[in-house]
Amino acid sequence: MTRRLLSLLAGCAGLALAAFAGPAQAQAPSGSATIDAIRARGALVCGTSADLPGFAVLNERGEYTGLYTDFCRAIAAAVLGDATKVRFVTTTYANRLTALQTGEIDILSSNTTWTQPREAALGLMFTGVLFYDGQGFMVNKKLGVQSIKELDGASVCVQPGTTTEKNLADFFRANNMRLNPVIIESVEEIRNAMIGGRCDAFTVGTSTLAAFRAGLGARGDDFVVLPELISKEPLGPVVRKGDDRFFDLVRWTQNAMHLGEEFGITRANIEQMMSDPRPDVQRLLGVAGGDFGKDMGVSAQWAANILRQVGNYAEIWDRNVAPMGLPRGRNQLYTQGGLQYAPPVR
Repeated sequence: MTRRLLSLLAGCAGLALAAFAGPAQAQAPSGSATIDAIRARGALVCGTSADLPGFAVLNERGEYTGLYTDFCRAIAAAVLGDATKVRFVTTTYANRLTALQTGEIDILSSNTTWTQPREAALGLMFTGVLFYDGQGFMVNKKLGVQSIKELDGASVCVQPGTTTEKNLADFFRANNMRLNPVIIESVEEIRNAMIGGRCDAFTVGTSTLAAFRAGLGARGDDFVVLPELISKEPLGPVVRKGDDRFFDLVRWTQNAMHLGEEFGITRANIEQMMSDPRPDVQRLLGVAGGDFGKDMGVSAQWAANILRQVGNYAEIWDRNVAPMGLPRGRNQLYTQGGLQYAPPVR
C-alpha cells in the first residue's frame, strides 16, 4: 500500500515538474529584449503606412496588405510561428521614426529611405533594402511635359519630413530652376491637389507614384510618370539599435525570402522541398545541417515557417506589386540581373 502511494505521489510530482518545465522552456529568454517582448504580448507590433497600394494599404475589409506588411507577417512567422500574429500601427512621415525610437512599435516597415543621418544620429538601424527605388515625378498629361528639366517654375506637391523634400530642393537649385513647393502630408489632399490643378507635379519614390496613380482609378490615365530619376532611394525595414539579435532576425528574414526564391521554394511546394537533397536547402529549412535559428533566439524551422506561411520574395511581389504594372527591375535577384543578393545559410 505504501509503495503504491509513493509511486502515485512520484508520478504526480513528475507530471507537475513536466508541466512546469514545459512553459519555462518555452519562455526561456531569447537573448533579445524585442523578441521576448513580442512573445510576451503574443504579437509583433509593426509600424507601416495605410495608403500605399501594393506596398502598405488598409483595404475596405480593414486588412493591411502589401509588400511591406507581408514582410512584417514573415517576421511574426519566424518569431512566433504564426504569420497572423501582427498588430499593425499606421504611421505617418512625421511620426514614424519617433514611434520606433520610443518603443511604440517593434519595427518600421514602410517607405523609409536608408540614409546616413537616420542611422548614425537617431539610434536606428536599417536591416537591408527591401525595395530599391528612386525619386521621380508625375505630371498631368495635358501639360505636355516630357522631362523634369521642363518643370522650371512649376508648383510641385511634396510631403514634409522626407528625403524627397530635400532631394527636390537640391535638384532645382543644382539646375538653376525656380521651385514652388506645395507642402502636403496627406495623400488624399495631394490627390485632390493634382486633380484640381493646384500642383503641376507630384514627386516621391516611383513605388509611391505607382501606388498613387493606381489609387486614382480611371483618372490615373490622365497622368504620366516622367522617365528620369533624381535620387537613389533604398527603402528598407528599420529597427532600434542595441538589440543585435532582433536585427539579425529581421535581416535574415529578408535573406530567407530571397533564398527561397533562388532555390525555388514556394508556399505551394515547401512540403516537398523539405526532402530536397541540396545541403543549402536543408540548412535553410532546418531539416539537416545544424540549428541556424538558435543564434537568433528562434526555432530551427524559422525560415520554413516564413516560406510556408508568407512565401518567398517573388510571391509577395507578385501578390502585391505586380498587379500595379510596376516592373521588378533592380529588385530582381542577382541571377536575373537585379540587386537582390542573399548571403548563404551555412
